Amino acid sequence: MSDDKRAAAEDTKTRNPYTDRTSMEFNFRARRFAKVQALIEDALKERGEARILDLGGTETYWLIGEDFINRNKHRIKITMVNLEQEPVRDTALFTSLAGDAASPDLLAGQEFDVVHSNSVIEHVGDWNRMIQFAENTRRLAKRYYVQTPNYWFPYEPHFRTPGFQYLPESVRIALIQRVPLGFFKRIDNYEEARDIIKHHSIISTRQMRFLFKDAVITHEKMMGLNKSIIAVRA
Repeated sequence: MSDDKRAAAEDTKTRNPYTDRTSMEFNFRARRFAKVQALIEDALKERGEARILDLGGTETYWLIGEDFINRNKHRIKITMVNLEQEPVRDTALFTSLAGDAASPDLLAGQEFDVVHSNSVIEHVGDWNRMIQFAENTRRLAKRYYVQTPNYWFPYEPHFRTPGFQYLPESVRIALIQRVPLGFFKRIDNYEEARDIIKHHSIISTRQMRFLFKDAVITHEKMMGLNKSIIAVRA
C-alpha cells in the first residue's frame, strides 16, 4: 500500500494532510507538488494538454494541487494504476486501472506526458522489481517525478520508529509480530509479517541515482537532514 493510501485511510482519525493547510505534512507535499506542477505546465505549453500517469496514486493525493488542477481541469487527464482498481469520484479527470507498476508489459504501446509516483517504489518488492518500476517510469513518458523516503533519514516513516530500517530483517519481522508499529497493528502471522517487511524497503540516494540515471536528484530536508529523495526528468 502506498503512503498516499495510508494517509487517506487515517483521515477518519486525524486531520487530512492533503487538505489541512496548517499541517506539516501539507507543507511538505505542497513543496513537492511545485515540482510536479512545473512538469505539467511544461506539457501544457508543448501540447496544450497533459496526460499524466500516476503509479500507485490516489485521487485524494491530487487535492494538494487542487487550485492548479481546477484551473486546468479541461486540459488534464490523470490515469492511476494500482494493484487493485481504485474507486474514482471525478471520472472526467481520473481514470483508474488495475495493474502492476513493476510489470515489464505495463501499458505497452501507450505514452503519457508525465509519469508521477509518490512514495511507491519502496513498496514494489525486491531490487529487480524496483529496476523494472524505474524502467517503466522512463519508458512511459519523457517527463517524470518520483519521490521516496530516504534510507539514511533516521526516522522510518512507515513503522514510525527511529532507526527501524537499520535493524536486521529477522528483527524487524519479530518486532511487528510483537507490538503495533506505525501504520500497522500487531501481526501474528509470520508470513504476513515477512511480506510487509519485504514490501517496505527504503532506498538510498545512491540507489535512486542508479535507478534514475537520467534524472536530476534532489532532497526534501527536515532539520537539516535529507528526509526524502526526489528524481525529476524534465
